[in-house]
Amino acid sequence: MKRVFLLIATNFAVIALLSIVASVFGIDRMLAQNGFNFYGTLLFAALFGFGGAFISLLISKWMAKFSTGAQVIDGTEGTTQYWLVDTVKKLSEKAGIGMPEVAMYEGEPNAFATGAFRDSALVAVSSGLLQAMSREEVEAVLGHEIGHVANGDMVTLTLIQGVVNTFVIFLSRIIGYVVDRLILKNERGEGIGFFVTVMVSQLVLGIFASMIVAWFSRQREFRADAASAGLLGSPQPMMNALARLGGLQPGALPQNMAASGISPSPGSWGALFATHPPVEERIAALQGRAP
Repeated sequence: MKRVFLLIATNFAVIALLSIVASVFGIDRMLAQNGFNFYGTLLFAALFGFGGAFISLLISKWMAKFSTGAQVIDGTEGTTQYWLVDTVKKLSEKAGIGMPEVAMYEGEPNAFATGAFRDSALVAVSSGLLQAMSREEVEAVLGHEIGHVANGDMVTLTLIQGVVNTFVIFLSRIIGYVVDRLILKNERGEGIGFFVTVMVSQLVLGIFASMIVAWFSRQREFRADAASAGLLGSPQPMMNALARLGGLQPGALPQNMAASGISPSPGSWGALFATHPPVEERIAALQGRAP
């Protein structure tokens, strides 16, 4: 709940910061003189920027179950399900969080954690992961996902996404207005130049925003790996799981859940948009923790 409060507080902080900066440099007055509703546009950008991210977070568990076909289990379905639920229970107790829902779904090797609240999250694993990895390796992956929940990574990434969304929406409209009024000399309201420029600006700024969010996501992966090592008492199981992952082709997850699963990072230019670091870098980071 504290992290959700932080997300909302950050929303207001972003509005306040942009308002202060605009006031100090006279940007708001300059734009207002040319008919641009600075504060109305700022409020619009913040509401839609944070609002969309916040709603996605609140419905993330439902969307995860719907999009992957994950079925929640309680351990009575069989020995594997019992082991999964029991392992998640032990890890969550050690991490100091509430027991998450545990789910399984059919698919290639992958796992994810999601949910708006650390004490009522969802941890799911695929049938492919259970078949491809040993129980110790699966336990390490579960520790990694529990680490995401304990660290509040879902809320943190939502907060970051909300901030960059706000800037993208707000700045694209300022750019559109400047092009429409000052360059194209349109004096009859918002013309075609405004709408075209806004769309192009949102696309370009959105690309840079995706790079920022992806960078933060990669840092959270290192932290979740370290959390798994701490929960299991050794980095070796997570290192083994990552080494195994390096030889597998992880199953695809829906775009809104990509940062929650496991995935090797693509090389070269694509690495800038990758939500996960390369497996080799993650193993090297864990080796630095080895006694």
